[in-house]
Amino acid sequence: MSDVEIGLGLQSNLSLPEYARLAAAAEAHGIDVLSVFADLLFQPPLPALLEMARVTERARLGAACWNPYTMHPYEIAGQLAALDSASGGRAYLGLARGTWLGDIGVTQPRPLAHLREAVEFVYRLLAGEGAGFQGEVFRLEPGVAPRYETHRPDPPLLIGAWGPRTVAMAGTVAREVKIGGTANPAMIPVMRERLEPGERGAGREPGAVRIVVGAVTVVDLDGAAARRRARKEVAMYLGVVGEFDPTIEVPPELLADIKARVALGDHDGAGALIPDELLDLFAFSGTPEQVAAQAQRLIEAGVGRVEFGTPQGLDTLQGIELIGSKVLPALDRSPVGR
Repeated sequence: MSDVEIGLGLQSNLSLPEYARLAAAAEAHGIDVLSVFADLLFQPPLPALLEMARVTERARLGAACWNPYTMHPYEIAGQLAALDSASGGRAYLGLARGTWLGDIGVTQPRPLAHLREAVEFVYRLLAGEGAGFQGEVFRLEPGVAPRYETHRPDPPLLIGAWGPRTVAMAGTVAREVKIGGTANPAMIPVMRERLEPGERGAGREPGAVRIVVGAVTVVDLDGAAARRRARKEVAMYLGVVGEFDPTIEVPPELLADIKARVALGDHDGAGALIPDELLDLFAFSGTPEQVAAQAQRLIEAGVGRVEFGTPQGLDTLQGIELIGSKVLPALDRSPVGR
């Protein structure tokens, strides 16, 4: 088994020159994977990913994640093919059902069918054989094939999911499953249990699917300032992911208060309500030593990749440099527990 990978997750709210600068620094520091989020109301991730592909040679690249409710698998396939070609075969296919789509009037019926069939559609189209596909949601007519050359027919698949049914489905087809918004080691055995039925049903060995854990990250030599910033960042999504984790119980009145303050735009006030022990379950934050200790607990629990999410630091470039120069050297990345 290969060593645990370390990745960065970047929001798509920066300029293209900034992505080039950050990606070059990340690869120079030994980062293995660079992901760009496809979150609602942010810029599409592809331009940033293409810019990052231009200035890197080794790191894997992908959107985390494209959404088959807001983008047809035909479009996803084309964007994936462009990234895979530009990067010389370093792209991965990231898919998830997404969150907050009601804000733009998009409903999410039949999520398992949407995700499963999107995977099938993308791979059949990129194979270029014209085999066609008839699903419950998506259809690809026989004889339809890309009018461009693809680098690979099947870049590795990552599915972002928390729920048992979606995770089990991921166990049948994915290389990786990502739990977004958590830094909780207790979720690793839960995900292993949820993956196993799918892995076994598809004739795969239990543990075949790598688990990726990613969360808000703020690392700085001023650990207290880093944790204050992390609280503010976490408050925005705690109301969503806090209800997904079956290993903890966030007091309902606390969750309601945090949601209410976020709705009013008081992110600082919402973050101030988050106690230390809860913060550490939903973010990597503090000094490099503190963040390394959090990541090490996840490695020992059996993750395949730790993804340090935006904003990385009080200053993003400085955060990436601290992750590369101080956090990574402190980690034992041998695949314990996998």
